[in-house]
Amino acid sequence: MSEKSNHYKVIVIGSGPAGFTAALYTARANLNPAIFEGMQPGGQLTITTEIENYPGFENGIQGPELMDIMRKQVLRFGATSFYQEVTAVDFSKRPFIIKSYDEVFTADAIIIATGASARLLGLESEKKFMGYGVSACATCDGFFFRNQKILVVGGGDTAMEEANYLTKFASEVTIIHRREEFRASKIMLDRAKNNPKIKFLMNKVVKEVIGKEEDSKKTMTGVLLEDTKDHSTQVFEAQGLFIAIGHKPNTDLFKGMLDMDETGYLKLKSGSTYTKIEGVFAAGDVADKAYRQAITAAGLGCMAAIDAERWLETQAHLHA
Repeated sequence: MSEKSNHYKVIVIGSGPAGFTAALYTARANLNPAIFEGMQPGGQLTITTEIENYPGFENGIQGPELMDIMRKQVLRFGATSFYQEVTAVDFSKRPFIIKSYDEVFTADAIIIATGASARLLGLESEKKFMGYGVSACATCDGFFFRNQKILVVGGGDTAMEEANYLTKFASEVTIIHRREEFRASKIMLDRAKNNPKIKFLMNKVVKEVIGKEEDSKKTMTGVLLEDTKDHSTQVFEAQGLFIAIGHKPNTDLFKGMLDMDETGYLKLKSGSTYTKIEGVFAAGDVADKAYRQAITAAGLGCMAAIDAERWLETQAHLHA
């Protein structure tokens, strides 16, 4: 394949709601974008079973199905999908260079929508029951745990916030923390401590998620906890386990090229999706640590597409 046929006006890196919306808008602007869908096509929503807070779906929709609909819509308008991971980028040259395994692509503008990954405990059983009792997003899944006993793992503001939110639905929420003291701010910790539905289990770690499987139906029934001091173990019964130990933006690829905060979230120019490099834009959870919802990611994807389209127009005038 010659390098010429690998040139696109716009390349979108990532395929969650931000990436697909950016591709939809750029495709409709006749920019024929290419999307690199990466290791997890559809992004974090593919591990969310039921989505009930995305406007337009009165009865809710499955995460993977929503992403599939978005993908089909994007392809209908002429975008190209590559089920490949971007392995290297070079923003120092024009057009920009993108490598995927052993193939080289070039683009006039880049939209980064690589998203974030919830930090998980790294257990096999956690993976097995993900979406079947185990979740990393209280605002996405809390609703499904009405009158049930839930565990939240973590010790920072995220854990306190998730626990407080979950008390709207759960009969009881227990925060499990591996240490005595919390990283959470005093105000968030006090709020959790003053909530009658929230209990605390200190110096404990989750060793195993326990559940049953019947006719391919999986149900979580509890967890195996280990005491960090005397290493004794206990089984704690619960129907839900929320992992709240933070998110990590998928930005390793851009280290040293783009401005990031201490966690790795991309920094954008105020009120826009511009990164510090002209022609490189970012959208969705890769740059948004405040909201992290499918709908806000989609909104940012739309903004990035409009920013990219307008920027490309100014470039065309400059070189006309």
